[in-house]
Amino acid sequence: MRLARLMKVFVTRRIPPEGRAALAQAADCEVEEWDSDEPIPSKELERRVVGAHGLLCLLSDRVDKGLLDAAGANLKVISTLSVGVDHLALDEIKKRGIRVGYTPDVLTDATAELAVSLLLTTCRRLPEAMEEVKNGGWTSWKPLWMCGYGLTQSTVGIVGLGRIGQAIARRLNPFGVQRFLYTGRQPKPQEAAEFQAEFVPIDQLAAESDFIVVACSLTPATKGLCNRDFFQKMKKTAVFVNISRGDVVNQDDLYQALASGQIAAAGLDVTTPEPLPTNHPLLTLKNCVILPHIGSATYRTRNTMSLLAANNLLAGLRGQPMPSELKL
Repeated sequence: MRLARLMKVFVTRRIPPEGRAALAQAADCEVEEWDSDEPIPSKELERRVVGAHGLLCLLSDRVDKGLLDAAGANLKVISTLSVGVDHLALDEIKKRGIRVGYTPDVLTDATAELAVSLLLTTCRRLPEAMEEVKNGGWTSWKPLWMCGYGLTQSTVGIVGLGRIGQAIARRLNPFGVQRFLYTGRQPKPQEAAEFQAEFVPIDQLAAESDFIVVACSLTPATKGLCNRDFFQKMKKTAVFVNISRGDVVNQDDLYQALASGQIAAAGLDVTTPEPLPTNHPLLTLKNCVILPHIGSATYRTRNTMSLLAANNLLAGLRGQPMPSELKL
């Protein structure tokens, strides 16, 4: 009796153990992995993906027409270990009938927790204060020294009231926020009711918010959304936080807004590019807190993401419903 050929799977990075274990137990797959915590070079990825039936990738892997051509006609499933899919050439993928799995929901809580942490860290100037302790700047208690801005009785504007935007509002509500504003493609009255959030145009959100949190997905409509005009409409005392994608923000315009005192401070968990060069102008500013894209970085979340990505891939290869399929 002739044995069925194994399906070739390529994994572009060393993923957390629960996902690796699920792939290792798949008797119908031959799994090859780029065994490193660092990204696979693009030329090497093109070479290794040839003939693959399934590809498990990360948000840092650009899956474009060139890579799809290199993979060839066998490729049936792409599973990304991310919620965002802006690294995937979706039109080209759809044209070829390739199914796509992604990992929504499982990282919502971790990302919302990080967003609130980053907001508090930025508005209360914590990195700056810690540095003053180390460099001898802390001499005595002074009434206005190291003062920042508090959430009580504030107006918070959220750009994108999706799963993560709602989870952020839910966590900020107990801080005594007086008013929530949100903007997006369309009103979400059911979701907004929990926080009595008002749907407003983006210009109004910029002008009236004390704190702005960007939690939208990256699309052609949101690329460069937060630019010079946006920052000029903000209050001089306002704090800006981005946990979505770096390209939603024009970083040159943000630098000018921060350096000139047009806005009070900014906290970023995402940048363009990633990693941000160590000589980038934003890193010279005391009123800008930058993190290395760690929104979902808890052990539990990353393991859950890796297992979901693996299960998406295996279900797709076997012609079964995926736990989380992106409908193209």
